[in-house]
Amino acid sequence: MKKLLLALLTPSLLAADPLPSWNDTAPKKAITAFVEKVTQEGSPDFVPPAERIATFDNDGCLWSEQPMYFQAFFIFDRIKALAPQHPEWKEKEPFASVLKGDLKSALAGGEKALVGMLMATHSGLTTEEFEKAVTDWITTAKHPKTGKLFTEMVYQPMLELLAYLRANGFKTFIVSGGGIEFMRPWTERVYGIPPEQVVGSSVGLKYELRDGTPVIMKTPELVHNDDKEGKPVGIQRHIGRRPIAAFGNSDGDFQMLEWTTRGKGPRLGMIIHHTDAEREFAYDRESHIGKLDRGLNEAPARGWTVVSMKDDWKAIYPKSLAD
Repeated sequence: MKKLLLALLTPSLLAADPLPSWNDTAPKKAITAFVEKVTQEGSPDFVPPAERIATFDNDGCLWSEQPMYFQAFFIFDRIKALAPQHPEWKEKEPFASVLKGDLKSALAGGEKALVGMLMATHSGLTTEEFEKAVTDWITTAKHPKTGKLFTEMVYQPMLELLAYLRANGFKTFIVSGGGIEFMRPWTERVYGIPPEQVVGSSVGLKYELRDGTPVIMKTPELVHNDDKEGKPVGIQRHIGRRPIAAFGNSDGDFQMLEWTTRGKGPRLGMIIHHTDAEREFAYDRESHIGKLDRGLNEAPARGWTVVSMKDDWKAIYPKSLAD
């Protein structure tokens, strides 16, 4: 009889848990306590639904980012696809190194080299043409280590968190250093976040007529770098409200967390710490991708919750609860 009762109760208990991939540790408790506090009508901490804004970094927060940002893989594949139209790339760096498969040399020029490759591969197209290029790539491209589609390398606990917040009247926004036009074609399908709720780095756009048809053309200049100090600026420009909750994973998210948690009323700041070398990757202070140093140092004093992927998450990727 006892076993029968347990069998009957377990599914309902699991269904009642909105965050089943989170261990019952401090971060999960912080999330549920915060949500209960701001959604309880009559409470001094009640926040009206219109003001329930939550922002999320993308790379390293909602999906993986090692050994390099996934958009970089897209850039390199675009260089290879466009190479026949640019014979000069065979001798011109960093394109020549990409075509030889020497990605380390291609990235040796740092951010300047990456931005140059981005401009060469992301401009000169209409926004519709670029959306198709991204969609075609993202539906087939796979990670070189895991063999998974990049969109399969999203974090199951964060998918649950997004759904939990939306079920409690929050609007969820991506605020990422990645390209806004790169993310918008697939974020609704993967995260349930529509394109108008995506904030990212932006290149130039120009309205023009092409054979009498109006189009928006992508032009080769960086209009907004949505990283570090650029994130609060992007939030103000695109959202117009200060978030009450912010989630990041690197020092590039520091100012977004600072801007969010220094506001009046109840606030939640959370950092995803990559501590699981077996199921994902382990890195922080010394990493060239997703460096987390200042955030780790200052999180306790600022009241930010640090999530250990190893200790606080039962699963990393979808359909991996048995991992």
